Amino acid sequence: MRSTGERTRRATRDLLAPPERPLETEYRPARAVDISRAVSAQRHGVNDPTYLATAPLASGGVVWRVSRTPIGVATLAIRQRAGGDVRAAAWGPGASWALDQLPALCGALDDADGFDASRHPSVAQWHHRHPDLRIGRTDLVFDALVSAIMEQKVTSMQAFSAWRSIVTWYGERAPGPTPRPMFAPPDIEGWRHVPSWAWHRAGLEPPQSRTIVETARRGATVVRAASAAIDGEARDRVFIGLRGVGIWTSAETRIRAFGDPDAVSVGDYHLAHQVGYALTGHRTDDDGMLELLEPFAGHRQRVIRLIYAGAGLEPRRGPRLHPEDHRDR
Repeated sequence: MRSTGERTRRATRDLLAPPERPLETEYRPARAVDISRAVSAQRHGVNDPTYLATAPLASGGVVWRVSRTPIGVATLAIRQRAGGDVRAAAWGPGASWALDQLPALCGALDDADGFDASRHPSVAQWHHRHPDLRIGRTDLVFDALVSAIMEQKVTSMQAFSAWRSIVTWYGERAPGPTPRPMFAPPDIEGWRHVPSWAWHRAGLEPPQSRTIVETARRGATVVRAASAAIDGEARDRVFIGLRGVGIWTSAETRIRAFGDPDAVSVGDYHLAHQVGYALTGHRTDDDGMLELLEPFAGHRQRVIRLIYAGAGLEPRRGPRLHPEDHRDR
């Protein structure tokens, strides 16, 4: 890990360096799209070092997103105008890639053909209320896979804290005039060489950290195979073939990296309860959730997004879980 002095000297150099001129573009979506909802699905908690929204886009805010593209780190700043057009600026060696990928991030590749919301009256109502809901994608397979592995079998609070710590300690400072210090995730080799004590200090459990390190050893091969796969089932075979990766992690990776409109995160602690409550008024389990979503095969993730957008959350039935912290032991 970098020393405090090294990080201070690097931050001072960044402040003294002349500002880099951004690349800029304007994206005009062919269909109405809620850019904020499409992009914010990639956020890992409110203090994510790779994501920041200065205010809601509808109120003139800007979404800042930092990523490690195939050609280098990029900072992307997105603003949506009242008419729906999107203005974007990007900094860093990966700026051109980030701007080229912007439409996909905003849901331009999300195809709703074959989706029949009328199969359930509530789904039809939510779809009518949110016709601009689109599922965005990053096309960054390894980052999506790592973030999903971190979230396996732990609370969101634990996973987001670990993501924030590791990305800040071992990632790369974001280029451009970000409103606060932001960071890109490590590259594949960087994830592979995070030391064991750092995972422990970040609060990540050994099964997750071992899976990330072992996956990084095959990282480039995994990325190529998943990107070349023709559908969700083929991508499941790629991801589930990795030790420590199951169906939940595969589904989450498919959603984040590829915007898969049919992926369902079976095994999620809350999801089946939310789907059951929204569609029937009662909780259900994974089997019950899959049965409820079956009429929407091909678009089950779309229905889940509509549930979260339109139905609200099931009332909490008990106190929030506070996991025990073992880092000082």
